[in-house]
Amino acid sequence: MANITAAMVKDLRESTGAGMMDCKAALTENGGDMQAAQDWLRKKGLSKAAKKAGRVAAEGLIGALTSGKKGVVVEVNSETDFVARNEHFQGLVKMIAQVALDVGADVEKIKAAKVGSITVEAAIADSIATIGENQTLRRAAALEVSEGVVSSYVHGAVIEGAGKLGVIVALESPGKTDELAVLGRQLAMHVAAANPQAIDAAGLDPELVKREKDVLADKYRQQGKPENVIEKIVESGLKTYYKEVTLLEQAFIHDSGKSVAQALKEAEGKVGGPIKVAGFVRYALGEGIEKEESDFAAEVAAASGQKKPPAAGETVA
Repeated sequence: MANITAAMVKDLRESTGAGMMDCKAALTENGGDMQAAQDWLRKKGLSKAAKKAGRVAAEGLIGALTSGKKGVVVEVNSETDFVARNEHFQGLVKMIAQVALDVGADVEKIKAAKVGSITVEAAIADSIATIGENQTLRRAAALEVSEGVVSSYVHGAVIEGAGKLGVIVALESPGKTDELAVLGRQLAMHVAAANPQAIDAAGLDPELVKREKDVLADKYRQQGKPENVIEKIVESGLKTYYKEVTLLEQAFIHDSGKSVAQALKEAEGKVGGPIKVAGFVRYALGEGIEKEESDFAAEVAAASGQKKPPAAGETVA
């Protein structure tokens, strides 16, 4: 039997909103598998969460930079948030974004590119030596269109073009670039807030869609619904799901009375031509990275050769 810890129960509760005992039961029933426990809660009607948001554990900055028909977004990590407020580190992130705009999104090519007389990799090493904390270029992405614009938005910016969350959106259109740029920024803000998983249903991971169908089908199967009815309910449920996770189907944050697709269609007259979303990239700082939680009291005690001080109510053997 899997060891279900209080931390696991807490994480599941935070990601689903389900009760503590329900979360513990879900984890116990599914051998500690977090994703399976989420699905179990949803099938029981105890959770509305479709997915668990990644816990942001790494520090640093997201840099986003655009120039006409192309744009890039990069993530540069540091060990602590103090470094993100350091002007030297901020300059490093902006420099890396500029290099990525010139050479593309391949991390190794970016690190090998020259900045003056040294490479980006050497510049990162110099920054580590100067600040005294490890720093890494974790990832980069780029978008480009043959005609149109690539726009960006940075949320929680500490300097222009760098913050905790960055988005670039590519719009293909023969229309006015100034109008497209304004629309592109609005869409980038929407992506930052709504976090779509794909432009449309065709772009979704088939495994993700299958998981959603299985969860919906099992939920109503447990309620005793006949298979022919379940099939119709699942199809209806998928339409709702697409409205939640695909960009074009989502309610536009700047006008919730219409979808993003409808907003784009209405904008075509002002822009002076058809508009197509060619792509988007959304980087949230540290997503997918879990920072190991340390016991500071234990570390201090170990460093001094002492035992960890007992917690309140804890007995000492």
